[in-house]
Amino acid sequence: MAENMYDKAVKKVVVVGGGTAGWISAAVIKRLIGTDLTVTLVESEDIGTVGVGEATIPPIITLNNVLGIDEKEFLRETNATMKLAIKFENWRVKGEDYFHTFGAPGKSYAFCHFHHYFKRAQKLGLTDSIWEYDLNYLACKAGKFAHIKSPDPIIEMPYAYHFDASLYARFLRKKCEAMGVTRKEGIIHDVTQDSESGFITGVTLKDGEHIEGDLFIDCSGFKGLLTQQTLNTGYEDWSHWLPCDRAVAMPSERLEKTLPYTRSIAHSAGWQWRIPLQHRNGNGLVYSSNYYTDEQALDILSNNLDTKPLADPNFIRFKTGRRRKQWNKNVIAVGLSSGFLEPLESTSIHLIQSAVVRLIHLFPHEGFKQRQIDEYNKQSKTEYEQIRDFIILHYHVNERTDSHFWKDLREMDVPDSLTHKIELFRESGNLFREQNDLFLESSWLQVLMGQGIVQGDYHPLANALSEQKLQELMQNIKRIKNEPIGKIATHDDFLKQFCG
Repeated sequence: MAENMYDKAVKKVVVVGGGTAGWISAAVIKRLIGTDLTVTLVESEDIGTVGVGEATIPPIITLNNVLGIDEKEFLRETNATMKLAIKFENWRVKGEDYFHTFGAPGKSYAFCHFHHYFKRAQKLGLTDSIWEYDLNYLACKAGKFAHIKSPDPIIEMPYAYHFDASLYARFLRKKCEAMGVTRKEGIIHDVTQDSESGFITGVTLKDGEHIEGDLFIDCSGFKGLLTQQTLNTGYEDWSHWLPCDRAVAMPSERLEKTLPYTRSIAHSAGWQWRIPLQHRNGNGLVYSSNYYTDEQALDILSNNLDTKPLADPNFIRFKTGRRRKQWNKNVIAVGLSSGFLEPLESTSIHLIQSAVVRLIHLFPHEGFKQRQIDEYNKQSKTEYEQIRDFIILHYHVNERTDSHFWKDLREMDVPDSLTHKIELFRESGNLFREQNDLFLESSWLQVLMGQGIVQGDYHPLANALSEQKLQELMQNIKRIKNEPIGKIATHDDFLKQFCG
């Protein structure tokens, strides 16, 4: 070979596969470093995408801003609605629910989080729930939404979106092509590799066209055309912790009233999502084939739809876990080709976004350096494991007695990192965010409390206030959090006024 692949400057990026993963990858790379690169995306209309990733988390707003996307146009083009939280129903016990909001209860102070003051107030007789001090929760209960901008973070209302994933991919394709991304229609028939390094040098389509590249982004879904089928990267299986291995999705007619949150409803061997869009509802059931047949799962989903179905059911099979390397040679696995964590906390699209942003930080401009690749893989591994632990928490800490599924999950061994977090909170009320953990202390707090873990103690700094001052603090925070609710529009009125 005339030139060592490791030393070769990256000038040609090839994205293999479209869908949300492919078009986000192409859009971010072209937008941020595209002046020096050609970006080509290969996809086929004959290969479907999973296309059910309809709920997101707040970092999507940063992504859209970086891509120069106007929010009104985005909401119209993707039939999007606003999302303030996820409501978890039947997770601790049947008939009980709690919210995991994007906000934070109360107001935290230097060295002492709000939940320590709240715990002391409870010991002194306070009967409120902690969510009554959370603006996002109050807006969810009232079915309202507004863009709230305030210099005081106590009245911030962080949000994300629900949208039609296939429409979002189409929307991004339009943006990408306007930026100069080349789209190639076709099915990949052959992958060529350098005989010495094993690096991929190009892909050949069924019609014989050969597309060369220096860096390849594998967005080919579960099959991992490049990362697995060609490079045999390997997979770390987490199904012993997260045994759900199937989903059935089915859209239905929209509800008259559009909720500003996702619903996650636990059943006897899995959970059901309900996602409100402007033109329809997204529905699905995530389940374990060890406990439900496909027929049983479809029966449960069909009997628990709020509205009339709009399409036939779509069955999806998966295995929770991650590729042993997200970056192998000159291939970055993005989206389902990199691993799968069930959509319980709406992290699927975020994992696409973070994979591409991480690549931007460690982009191999002047060739491939092993330390950059190792750093990328280390960060990816940590991110996947932190999200994994957070999802396991919902399942493992339960008090349901109605099925073997919940009993088995309650009794299983879990990662030591998760056990430490649960027991630390149970003993002392202490919560610490791991470095770069996607989920802040307020997220862990809401799920731990919602799943029934009782905070054992509070920080002594919460004793700095007299009983009267503590009572006044709680009353003032509650009043400030409630004030905006009476002034803002319903979610449906907001959508009508803001984006027509």
